[in-house]
Amino acid sequence: MSFEIRRAEANDATAACEVLRRSITECCVLDHKNDPAILAAWLGNKTPETVASWFASPTNFALVATEQGAVVGVALLTAAGKLALCYLLPEARLRGAGKALLACVEAQACSWGVKALQLHSTASGEAFFAQQGYLRAGNVRSPYGVETVFFWKQLDGSICDASKPKRFCGCS
Repeated sequence: MSFEIRRAEANDATAACEVLRRSITECCVLDHKNDPAILAAWLGNKTPETVASWFASPTNFALVATEQGAVVGVALLTAAGKLALCYLLPEARLRGAGKALLACVEAQACSWGVKALQLHSTASGEAFFAQQGYLRAGNVRSPYGVETVFFWKQLDGSICDASKPKRFCGCS
């Protein structure tokens, strides 16, 4: 792997925002169908200032995946156990960065005592989360007009066993 997973910092907000915007625009076409109204609503809060505020919140745990110093992925976990963000640049997909981000998020959730993670996936990300052991629990319409898939995953056993090294996670 040629990428590193680390805690997001305030100065990562602009690059992370670009990851979010490109991933949504380019990788989630199945979801937004290039509808300008849906895209405008979905991207409306994806600004560097908003992303910086998400990173700064003491109730959030934000990570970035970097490759050769450039941010190629971003993930955000809330203290309530919700995976609020997990996005990659299109060119970073299918190379392990998503799995690495998810492994670090799960490890953090375990350290907080969270028993299960939940998320709302796009149709574009549905197969990825299912492959990582997340269970589909129905559909939910997002505020921006996209049908999302509600997933959850019980965190127990080997996921939260601190004595076992995490295959991808170098985020401690």
